[in-house]
Amino acid sequence: MLKIAVYGKGGIGKSTISSNLSAAFASQGRRVIQIGCDPKADSTINLLGGEPLTPVMNLMRESDTDPERIEDIAREGFGGVLCIETGGPTPGLGCAGRGIIATFNLLEDLRLFETWKPDVVIYDVLGDVVCGGFAAPIREGYAEKVLIVTSGEKMALYAANNINTAVKNFEDRGYARVAGVVLNHRDVEREEEKVRAFAEEHGLPVVAEIPRSADIIRFEDEGKTVIEGDASLPVSKRFLDLAERLWNDEV
Repeated sequence: MLKIAVYGKGGIGKSTISSNLSAAFASQGRRVIQIGCDPKADSTINLLGGEPLTPVMNLMRESDTDPERIEDIAREGFGGVLCIETGGPTPGLGCAGRGIIATFNLLEDLRLFETWKPDVVIYDVLGDVVCGGFAAPIREGYAEKVLIVTSGEKMALYAANNINTAVKNFEDRGYARVAGVVLNHRDVEREEEKVRAFAEEHGLPVVAEIPRSADIIRFEDEGKTVIEGDASLPVSKRFLDLAERLWNDEV
């Protein structure tokens, strides 16, 4: 089972990268689970035709008992991708990271991975603060590879540095490693130069470059990934190529 955590600054395009990667793996015949680990709970919306999924934390708050079936917390989207959103606390109350921990504990109780037997699991994780629950996919052994999504913007690179440092702090425990950087273009000045300099400084490969694409925006407006919208597009092939290389352990 290939287990990937996608980290990056809020708003940098993690969900776009994650959902298109999930769709790419699914279109290549893989059985995929995507788990959104962000209180906004919008990671999987473009795998589900634009329909939001009720987060696990909402379900747990609204009932006296925890969900008892995988079907209670998950929904299948494009290509059969099983979609789950952790969600978070009521705004202004509680720690968002605890929502991830509570959800992961529930998934263990429901024996999600043993029951559903995925080939690939993708965690879409907010990376502005890599502590507590947000570090769970790194430190609890859920993920084995981390992809850091960044642009050439200063704060995106700052967050990328924090994420890389956090992952390295757990290296000696046999937890996840950083597989590489995904450059999600924002067309800032000297963007590729800045990101490649960051990657080289930290000994990381740039494993994919996703261009700023009107096609991605157009299909997201329709509630789709670009893979679902048109897998033959050049930008779709970027995701398909990355999925293939991840699967073949070339990243």
